[in-house]
Amino acid sequence: MLRKLYDWTLSLAARKSAEWWLAIIAFVESSVFLVPADVLYLPMALSRPDRAYRYALVATIASVLGGIAGWFLGHYAYEGLAKPILEFYGKLDEFEHLKNSTGIGLIIILLVTSGLAHLPPIKVVTILSGVVGVNIWLFILLAIVARGARFFALAWLLKRYGEPIRHFIEKRLGTIAALAAAAVILLYIAIKYLH
Repeated sequence: MLRKLYDWTLSLAARKSAEWWLAIIAFVESSVFLVPADVLYLPMALSRPDRAYRYALVATIASVLGGIAGWFLGHYAYEGLAKPILEFYGKLDEFEHLKNSTGIGLIIILLVTSGLAHLPPIKVVTILSGVVGVNIWLFILLAIVARGARFFALAWLLKRYGEPIRHFIEKRLGTIAALAAAAVILLYIAIKYLH
């Protein structure tokens, strides 16, 4: 099923309405959808490198708006809507553990790592941020920085290196993302314990 969903999402890149689909996928990825917007963004930016930054802007705006929807979902509708969504994706136990052991510092790290590297999935963090009551303006700022950094970095790489970087990104994205996330976490631990 996941492979079919991935293939369907990828097929959207060839449509005339691809930019709208990119916005829709980026929006729902941040609150309920399983497939990351990168699956659609990468082939779109490669087929039209002159629009890579435009697509990055569309994906960033839609992703942040989807994140805000996830925040509201967690803040106002956790029991009725968010909990069943998390159960459906098998993320409820992970979510409950995070909810019970999370302070604002960890939420900030999770927003950055999930925005940059999908670690943990962005939908988990947006809902969690609403449940624990992260200030909505701080949440929006962090979402803009993290999601914008991700899409604009991809745009720069694709414009500069083209098709060869696509294969590199697709093959090693998990490793690159894990290293970036580890660096952010280590930085947080160092700052916390040095004070």
